[in-house]
Amino acid sequence: MTDSMEDFDSPSREPAQLHTMDMYEGDGDDEEEDAESGDFMKAMRSQIGKEVAGTAWKAGKDQARKVFDLYANIDILRPYFDVEPKVVVRRLIFSLVPKRPSGRPQKLPTELYGPLMVVFTLIAFLLMEMKSSMHVVREGTLMGTAIGLCFGYWFLASGLFYTVAYICNTHITPLQVLSLTGYSQFANCIVIFLGTALHNLDSHFFFYMMWAILGGLSALKMVSVFVSRTSGKTQKLIISGIVAFVHLVFLLYLHFAYHQIVKGLSNHHGNDQPMIGLDADAGDTM
Repeated sequence: MTDSMEDFDSPSREPAQLHTMDMYEGDGDDEEEDAESGDFMKAMRSQIGKEVAGTAWKAGKDQARKVFDLYANIDILRPYFDVEPKVVVRRLIFSLVPKRPSGRPQKLPTELYGPLMVVFTLIAFLLMEMKSSMHVVREGTLMGTAIGLCFGYWFLASGLFYTVAYICNTHITPLQVLSLTGYSQFANCIVIFLGTALHNLDSHFFFYMMWAILGGLSALKMVSVFVSRTSGKTQKLIISGIVAFVHLVFLLYLHFAYHQIVKGLSNHHGNDQPMIGLDADAGDTM
């Protein structure tokens, strides 16, 4: 009877044992999946790290290349600003000394340090002329006007002179025209400074004398250079007239445009003083 009962119970035990084995096998599969998932995450992290490192390296490399390119560009411009101060002084003096035509092209400098300093000096003298009335004006507008006027004339006049020189078949480079036009502003600096320091508001005789002497010498210097590099007579006359006219008219504009403003401010400032005195007298009376 007992044996028969054991035989009867044995089929019921086999499904339980199979279920237990299936659970063990399922746990093994989960562990393998977890291991594969961990390996995948590690691979992803490694790949992301490599990409981030590669991006950082590329960005640093591009930045270093930009710095190197900037230094290379500065190195390209260095010959145009590498000049001794005594050489600049000599060129400033000779910008007022025209040479006689000799049939040979006159030598021209190809540096921009001297012309740039001359333009900055002209800006400073214009500001001094505007402030000579002892009247407070808007600094930002005044500074921007002076800078825009001086640099604008330097570049625009150089472009005009080079265009005319190209039409007249004058052998000159744009850099030489920039240098020549910049150094020619040295006469304007002297005239503006002396006009501000010594000029009488009611008479323009002193200015006209300085304009004719210094401005004329500077214009003759520029004309002699362009003429020495031009072949045809008609072309020489055309380029000489345009260069001299533009140079001298700009000096006239600098004087009268800013001088009239200074005169107006001075008159306004002078008219304000009696009004203050009248107000003070009125206050005392009351």
